[in-house]
Amino acid sequence: MSNVSAHHNIAMLHESDPMGAILKEVGDLSGFELMNTQVLVAVYIRPEKTKGGIIMTSKSRDEDRYQSKVGLILKTGPSAFVDDDGKWFAGLSLGPKDWVVFRPSDGWNVTVNGVLCRMFDDTAVRMRIPHPDNVY
Repeated sequence: MSNVSAHHNIAMLHESDPMGAILKEVGDLSGFELMNTQVLVAVYIRPEKTKGGIIMTSKSRDEDRYQSKVGLILKTGPSAFVDDDGKWFAGLSLGPKDWVVFRPSDGWNVTVNGVLCRMFDDTAVRMRIPHPDNVY
């Protein structure tokens, strides 16, 4: 019986930088315009293998498509994260290339250039993190 809980983060083996891989896969987004406070986030799907050599099942990785709480901001609308009264984003500057945490059910699933993404209102972004493996 394993004493590893599903609630503990597992160090993943990345063959390439996850941010670079997502940005390369999604390609040019210069023709995409988001409205108002919308945020386009690429869903982070964990790699197949952990640093310890454990191979993740395809079912486990496929679950990231539906339940992943981590993503990379790709694009923001012109009013996203703008907060004149300081209630929501006082002192924060969030934007493309930031890893963020969200509640999966808050987003609308869209596929952009073959990459699974979610569209959110800016206030649905709950936290910025330094690396996608920090949160599961």
